[in-house]
Amino acid sequence: MLCIFHICGVIWDFQQFQVDYQEMKVRMSRVGLRNLLQGLSFSVRYYFKHNHLETICLYSKVKPKKCHILDCSGSTCTHRTVPPGSILPWRSFSCKQEGTKIPSKRKENTSITTPELLYENLLKSEQENWNDISARYNAMTERIKEKLEELHKYTFNSGSPRMRFGENVYFEDNGCIFLSKADDVDEGNVDILFSTEDLGFSDAFIQRIRISPDQRYMAISLKSENSEEATCVIMKLGHFPVMEKVIPNVFSFEWATNDVLYYTSQKNLKCQNVFMTTFTNQKYTKLVYTEQDARFFVDIYCTKDRRFLTINSNSKTTSEVWLVDCRHPFKLPALVQARTKGVIYHIEHRNDELYILTTYGEPAEYKLMKAPVASSGVENWQLVYALEEKTKIVDLEMFSDHCILFLKNAGHLYLTVISFVSHSVQSIKLPTWACEFELESHPEHTTSTCYFQLTSPVHPPKRFAYSFKENNLIEQAVQEVPIITKCHTTRLLAKSKDETLVPITVFHNMNSKELHRKPLLVHVYGAYGIDLNMSFKEEKLMLIEEGWILAYCHVRGGGELGLSWHKDGCQHNKLKGLHDLKACIMLLHELGFSQPKYTALVAASAGGALAGALCNTDPELIRAMVLQAPFVDVLNTMMQTHLPLTIEEQEEWGNPLADEKCMEYIKSYCPYQNIKTQCYPSVFITAYENDQRIPLTGVLRYVQKLRKAALDHTKRTSKKGNWIPNIILDIQANGSHCDSSWENSLNEVARHLAFLNKELEEACHLHHHTKSCN
Repeated sequence: MLCIFHICGVIWDFQQFQVDYQEMKVRMSRVGLRNLLQGLSFSVRYYFKHNHLETICLYSKVKPKKCHILDCSGSTCTHRTVPPGSILPWRSFSCKQEGTKIPSKRKENTSITTPELLYENLLKSEQENWNDISARYNAMTERIKEKLEELHKYTFNSGSPRMRFGENVYFEDNGCIFLSKADDVDEGNVDILFSTEDLGFSDAFIQRIRISPDQRYMAISLKSENSEEATCVIMKLGHFPVMEKVIPNVFSFEWATNDVLYYTSQKNLKCQNVFMTTFTNQKYTKLVYTEQDARFFVDIYCTKDRRFLTINSNSKTTSEVWLVDCRHPFKLPALVQARTKGVIYHIEHRNDELYILTTYGEPAEYKLMKAPVASSGVENWQLVYALEEKTKIVDLEMFSDHCILFLKNAGHLYLTVISFVSHSVQSIKLPTWACEFELESHPEHTTSTCYFQLTSPVHPPKRFAYSFKENNLIEQAVQEVPIITKCHTTRLLAKSKDETLVPITVFHNMNSKELHRKPLLVHVYGAYGIDLNMSFKEEKLMLIEEGWILAYCHVRGGGELGLSWHKDGCQHNKLKGLHDLKACIMLLHELGFSQPKYTALVAASAGGALAGALCNTDPELIRAMVLQAPFVDVLNTMMQTHLPLTIEEQEEWGNPLADEKCMEYIKSYCPYQNIKTQCYPSVFITAYENDQRIPLTGVLRYVQKLRKAALDHTKRTSKKGNWIPNIILDIQANGSHCDSSWENSLNEVARHLAFLNKELEEACHLHHHTKSCN
């Protein structure tokens, strides 16, 4: 997978099993082309089985860790603990951060009112409020959890992702890393190489694995759910594996040779330094590269043939790559092409030529180009393949004789296979039900088969293989989910305010009657060029089974129709995303998909800006809204340059400090700034005490102001039976920016669905007894 990094302000790691860590401008580790293509939302969904390896794990005291996602690419494996499925794109959450942790509680001084004291009082008040009202959802929450856990047993894959090196197979399960011979792996004859529990990392999960070319060393990154920073542990393998070195605050790392490791350090959500450390007789560590521009984020990637390490420095709109020759790892990195404003590029290598995925040239969409290693400047770049208009490239994989592009066009998925031998290009349309694909690990670039998975929000992953020799696509056998649900997939186009056609993907049970009476759950994101995450989640399948309609609105600001789709919805175009969302919901109602009183809206992180804005401008379109770590205080946050991500986020939201017009524009849609006394839908917000990306203070201010406006409206229009919206804030002590453990995420999803069910039930009850406040 080609490395594409921080371009959308999101640094995606390995995604979610169902939770989908699709938003987060979060920088997670392994950047795949998908990272960059999804605005840096990376997704490599590998699904582990729910069970534990009780028969082969030598460390019986290891705590069960459910749902892990492992990224195995080249000589690598990356994974993270994943929940049953959070309501929204997880790995694509926006990235706003408070510079300091939440203040610890202190003795109150009633004679002095400080910002810290006000903050603590607000936090305490919201926690007490949640404790008072949470009981009303407990029974339904437990029932939903039971359903999801039961469904999870059948939808979770029966095996862990595996990495094969010759006769050896490496895999991870339950916090342990195992080694087996290829012929013995299914027999349970394995050696344990690493255990988080036994080496003192019981509170961490394994995020990423890199094995040295000669398999003498293994580098592992460990991360806790309450921290953005990871720790890299280097193990010396052998009959008795030993811990060789521990490096704190590491983001990405790759082996240049058998005993030379390159890595990036992370501080305050920024990665700007690259180091080299050796494990030769003369061990030492030295600084190799430093990025001076605060808008840029640095990561490392190894080309598929292991010829080069690439040092990738990316902002959201511009990138620059330096090459480290793995044959001469101590030489200074060589520049491929100096950064040019507005030009993004990423590098792969084959036969002494660089293959460059870039936005250079017209149109300003991605295209595949190539250039000799010895003369890699842009003046020598030659076009290999250009995408069709409004086509989104999701991923790219380079093989010795072929290159495969994973593409989206008009909501459909395609494979484009480029043969370097026959100089031919073949396009293959994938099944119409598929909405996402995830590339599997291919350590050997000479392999003759490419494996990947297809999925949708309501279709568990199915494994496919494309054979270069046979030139055909093969569907692998999979275990069927024991749920009888005939789900219909519909793709619509809504006409926005400026006549632009906006795609919508709709799912509903084919057996459902009177769709206008069914509950509708609308999803939106629209930022950083990231697509709405449409990978499988158990709760979505459960909702379809219970008669819900699911709608995914691919509004501008996201990346569904390419780079221009993102550009047309960022900075001074943010309102277009709001207009798109309104048009989508109105079209759904016009076509008979539910109606306002049965409609709910869900969004996470940066998606909260659009959802919150719609809540202000057109509250009558929805009955309830669920927000997860929402970015609702846009203006105040973008004016706080001391926050580590504010400067780099200016390419997405604008710079209100330097541009008065920009300030007024942000103020025109910012959810917090536009709250007014009117009838609002009920709102449930989940926020995290340890969230370093979305300032909790902004969420607290938003909730207080929204609740007051809703209550003021109720008082002014007091009538018998008048509906009072519930404005609820659930502050989680554990987890960080939509990044929770499996158990915590399961609880969050169940609470969200319990809230939505309660609200829509009340709407149905009110319909028969009184008119709504609208």
